[in-house]
Amino acid sequence: MVAQNHSEQSHKEKLDVLESTQTIIHEALTKLGYPEEVYELLKEPLRILTVRIPVRMDDGSIKIFTGYRAQHNDSVGPTKGGVRFHPDVTETEVKALSIWMSLKAGIVDLPYGGGKGGIVCDPREMSFRELEALSRGYVRAISQIVGPTKDIPAPDVFTNSQIMAWMMDEYSRIREFDSPGFITGKPLVLGGSHGRETATAKGVTICIREAAKKKGIALEGARVVVQGFGNAGSFLAKFMHDAGAKVVGISDAYGALYDPDGLDIDYLLDRRDSFGTVTKLFKNTITNKELLELDCDILVPAAIENQITEENAHNIKASIVVEAANGPTTLRATEILTERGVLIVPDVLASSGGVTVSYFEWVQNNQGYYWSEKEVEEKLEEVLVKAFNNVYNTAQNRKVNMRLAAYMVGVRKMAEASRFRGWI
Repeated sequence: MVAQNHSEQSHKEKLDVLESTQTIIHEALTKLGYPEEVYELLKEPLRILTVRIPVRMDDGSIKIFTGYRAQHNDSVGPTKGGVRFHPDVTETEVKALSIWMSLKAGIVDLPYGGGKGGIVCDPREMSFRELEALSRGYVRAISQIVGPTKDIPAPDVFTNSQIMAWMMDEYSRIREFDSPGFITGKPLVLGGSHGRETATAKGVTICIREAAKKKGIALEGARVVVQGFGNAGSFLAKFMHDAGAKVVGISDAYGALYDPDGLDIDYLLDRRDSFGTVTKLFKNTITNKELLELDCDILVPAAIENQITEENAHNIKASIVVEAANGPTTLRATEILTERGVLIVPDVLASSGGVTVSYFEWVQNNQGYYWSEKEVEEKLEEVLVKAFNNVYNTAQNRKVNMRLAAYMVGVRKMAEASRFRGWI
């Protein structure tokens, strides 16, 4: 019964996330002066495919998994977005995430629309062989609607470069030619790009630096709290630490650590397990709720959605909130923080480093010419500084919060492309 209640609550949260996304898109399009039919086109994905994937498990039984692939809007170019393996994946969540990918591509001005995929499974309870069979089965099931010029998958929650390699290999077998551009986030030896693994965290770091400049806060010595210690959170804590900031708090699924003098990030990175958990090793932990309300300059939610809400927004002490996670701040909390003068860098801008370097990888695959890590970092810096300033200036000029400004920037390209194509 507890599990069922958790599942119902999780489904409701995902419905809320989709509805709040649609609310802001509607507001953004209205502010930009677009008619209602543009919203009707963009509020849902153009197509969503539901697939069933049979996998022979190690014990000889056959298990049937459900997977999804949503393609939000391909007016600008092929759709692009990750594939997540998670027990809580729902069609509603995949829809919302595909819309966010469209917005991210618009904000950083890439020739993409948004896509997203997911499989309902718990990869932590599956063997390597079972994961390979599932990855290949998913590609076979969606192969008709994906490809280097149609829809380009990438890694997401609980998927990695090895899973991308299996998916690329399966696609190459089906299409009977080598097509590294079908998927991004691949190992370097299979046409992956330098800097892809750290791209999201690098992008968040650039946004933190630019936001700190706007607020007149020196990054050296600034007190930073990072909620989440997975891929994005751990790299981010390391980048902040290396930049001279004091990371005073971090958390994982089991609790949080706090040290007003700054945590030893290198030590924590050494001790964490493969799922990014480290707090179990310590006795004096605090709760996630306490972590969010710590006295700090910069707060980075890098875990899950709906963490900053109407209930705790008044207790947030940070001057800057940079969203590395998807949807960590509710709409009401955004209003409260903005009224209090807190600068929010929204998820669709802050976490767009991943899709930007995925685009670089696709370009390199298409050209057959590969760049150095330094070149990738320089290009990422250029793209994100420009995107940050565009959103910040839109917020200032239109007198709206950063989230609405980001949606206005993100949605405009799609709306214009759809209009020129004669769709609306």
